[in-house]
Amino acid sequence: MKEIVEKLCRIESELKKRREGDFLAKYNTGEKIHLKQLAFHKSQKRNRWVFGGNRSGKTECGAVECVYMARGIHPYRENKNGVCGWVVSLSAQVQRDVAQKKILRYLRRDWIEDIVMISGRKDAPEHGIIDFIRVKNVFGGSSVIGFKSCDQGREKFQGASLDFVWFDEEPPEDIYFECRMRVFDRRGDLFGTMTPLKGLTFVYNEIYLNRHHDEEVWYEFMEWSDNPYLDEREIRMLEASMDESVLQSRRYGKFAEARAGLVYPEFDENVHVIEPFSVPKEWQDNISIDPGLNNPLSAHWYAVDFDENVYVIAEHYEAGRDIDYHSEAIKRKCRELDWHVDTKGRICALIDSAAKQRTLGSVKSVAELFYERGILVNPNVEKDLFSGIARVKSYLNRKNGLPNIYIFRNCVNLIAELKGYYWGSGDTPRKADDHSLDEMRYYLMTRPKKTPVLPEKTAIERDKEKRIRRLSRGKFEA
Repeated sequence: MKEIVEKLCRIESELKKRREGDFLAKYNTGEKIHLKQLAFHKSQKRNRWVFGGNRSGKTECGAVECVYMARGIHPYRENKNGVCGWVVSLSAQVQRDVAQKKILRYLRRDWIEDIVMISGRKDAPEHGIIDFIRVKNVFGGSSVIGFKSCDQGREKFQGASLDFVWFDEEPPEDIYFECRMRVFDRRGDLFGTMTPLKGLTFVYNEIYLNRHHDEEVWYEFMEWSDNPYLDEREIRMLEASMDESVLQSRRYGKFAEARAGLVYPEFDENVHVIEPFSVPKEWQDNISIDPGLNNPLSAHWYAVDFDENVYVIAEHYEAGRDIDYHSEAIKRKCRELDWHVDTKGRICALIDSAAKQRTLGSVKSVAELFYERGILVNPNVEKDLFSGIARVKSYLNRKNGLPNIYIFRNCVNLIAELKGYYWGSGDTPRKADDHSLDEMRYYLMTRPKKTPVLPEKTAIERDKEKRIRRLSRGKFEA
């Protein structure tokens, strides 16, 4: 009996140790929920990125995602009986001190089948450099978490077929694209957690601007206040030690250099970009077109609610097509939206005034060609660049007397242009990727300024006005 009791005590002691060391369980059931980490895990996209400040919790969710997949216990995805993935760090030392340390924190020792080391002892892996860890999968098989460092060079990233790759901080561009090939045949996942300290790199273009409009791209910004485990006093102390440009990256995970030269820094995806909804017919207002044949033709459909808020609800954006193609695409979109027409059944739209001009290769202008195809375009638009930029800014700025503007998430080209529109030399914007922005300016410049509501006058003010009017009448009669 004594032996049984002692054995039970040893088992209970071992279980207690495991519970105390089960940081994944604490992560899953923590009293303080990190909502943006949760959003990262819930996203079903295959190319997910967290741009976060230091100590915002970004690395934690990357490590946990690896363990979820390796163990086959992901709470929001279909699990597999055994996967193979890589953890990619900038160097072997960074691997040991950051990503490897986090993986070992969330991977209980009894879940590990084997550890193969590059250097150091497998019974103390946290002090050495790990090659790979073989993990017990809950379905009975095993998974492999391999470790790579960018300083090994691209050649070391070739040949493998993987289910996932986690980039701990921003990798070189060639290694990123090589890793994309590694997950290609298995339809695997890429995810990255990084603080953007290198400026406007390929990640800014490929992920943040998403210039290729990849539907599998997802990203989130994390900052110190998103992490419920950071002390407010510590946040204030760190904030006081940094200038504004450093703070944008180190605290907010923002591409600081990007904001410095933006034409529209007022644009905020979390504010101005909304999910599409069914727009009432009476809100429909106008279509605006920036014509192009070799260059993209950009067209957007605009609606206005009863409070004069503007909504950009649909877009057509394509290059290398003729007028017939664009006309049919615009008509098709109008049918989808049940868009209003004039009394003669024609679609009405605004268009760049350059559409009135006849080129050497055509006896008809672009405006005339659209008209022949049932689209009545109005080229009498205000094209002054600086007035137009000021008007767009006033719509984006929620603190003025003009209407707000909201953009449906499916208008991907307009959103990308707003995020990547920069000042160039001579105090003018760079003339690139601005087709959607041009026609948005044309449209907003047709909108009347909203007259501010005057405050109601007090009784004293009303009485004063009466006295002035009486005095004025007496003077006039005299």
